[in-house]
Amino acid sequence: MEQVVEVCGLQKTYRGSGKPAVRGVNMAVARGEMIGVIGPSGAGKSTLLRCINHLVVPTAGRVFIEGEEITGASPAKTRKLRRRVGMVFQRHNLVARLTVLQNVMHGRLGYMSTLDGALGRYAEEDKRRAVNILEQTGLGDFLYHRAGELSGGQRQRVGIVRALMQEPAVLLCDEPIASLDPASAQVVMELIRDVCRRRAIACVVNLHQVDAALKYTDRIIGMFEGEIVYDGPTAELTGSVIEKIYNKPMAELMIGIERTELTA
Repeated sequence: MEQVVEVCGLQKTYRGSGKPAVRGVNMAVARGEMIGVIGPSGAGKSTLLRCINHLVVPTAGRVFIEGEEITGASPAKTRKLRRRVGMVFQRHNLVARLTVLQNVMHGRLGYMSTLDGALGRYAEEDKRRAVNILEQTGLGDFLYHRAGELSGGQRQRVGIVRALMQEPAVLLCDEPIASLDPASAQVVMELIRDVCRRRAIACVVNLHQVDAALKYTDRIIGMFEGEIVYDGPTAELTGSVIEKIYNKPMAELMIGIERTELTA
């Protein structure tokens, strides 16, 4: 399968910290593949995602997007490559005072001049596409509602649509359901899975909820103390593997998994 993202020998050590947040990470993500990244707090999951799209500059290693290297790239090339990397944040990162449609249109800013973006001079074709995607995702009645008026689940869906407006090759989702109730979390995870399959978008999603990773992803990457300790099919994620990832016995892990789903 075509590799959309390749990470080679990635390391990140934050200033003032003697311990790497990410160290020696190698991974690849194929077109249309959905990967769940799990592990305890501080394992390096968020740093990994932010290094992929260069929101965080790695200390060492290389990252390629569709065969082009983003690490060490010029500002102009970095901006160009970021167009193809959609990002969905835990806290939505929407502008509360703006309408749903205005927030979604921000996904086109990477394709526009600074002046056109500042003045909101979006192409009519892009506006029509935004409306179409919002209608497809059940948000058609909220086009002109301010983002601050929406529920948490609705805001997260707006964030996903905004990312889709970039026409991404890869979608990076950083704890997208961490603050949602179970019903909203299901809607958001199903949306991410379905749009990535339909559009053949590679997807990497960080999750605290191992049960969600089991249900929605094709492959699991388990991280502990900045390193990958498991990388394999979701179907092979056993109880003993989870214990290795979290460095705790299953009896101590309150992770919402039915024990019958796992084998030792």
